[in-house]
Amino acid sequence: MKKTILLIEDNPDDEMVLLRAVQKLVSDEIVVAHDGEEALEYLFGTGRFEGRDVLDNPLFVMLDLDLPKVKGLEVLQRIRGDARTRPVPVVVISTSDREQDILDSYDCGANSYLYKPVNHKKFCDDMNTAVSYWFGTNFPPPISTAPCSTRISPP
Repeated sequence: MKKTILLIEDNPDDEMVLLRAVQKLVSDEIVVAHDGEEALEYLFGTGRFEGRDVLDNPLFVMLDLDLPKVKGLEVLQRIRGDARTRPVPVVVISTSDREQDILDSYDCGANSYLYKPVNHKKFCDDMNTAVSYWFGTNFPPPISTAPCSTRISPP
């Protein structure tokens, strides 16, 4: 079964590095959204993605924080705020190493926070490692729209 990876990145150079990292490891579909609004349209089947099966979630999302139209943290909050997308792993990838950005990302539900180093080779190596983990090692959650409290039996 072919799985999709959603890359939300507005910088063309960073997009190229991330696409190369993903394409080296997987042959599955990679959807690129260049701003937060386009990402939300894809995830929730609106706008230009009207009619897309919204239950066909990406295997994981790679999310830049500094996006035009809708900022990355708002995209993350919307992903976590909807039962259909809540279980999708989200990897924040940012040029910011500010402690507050890292804390805010985890507070909003990020599964991982990766810093985009200035060194191109290190950036490529880090992205290869991240994609390898999220695509090959990690077991994504099965699709479930039931709230946690209804899936866990009391002791």
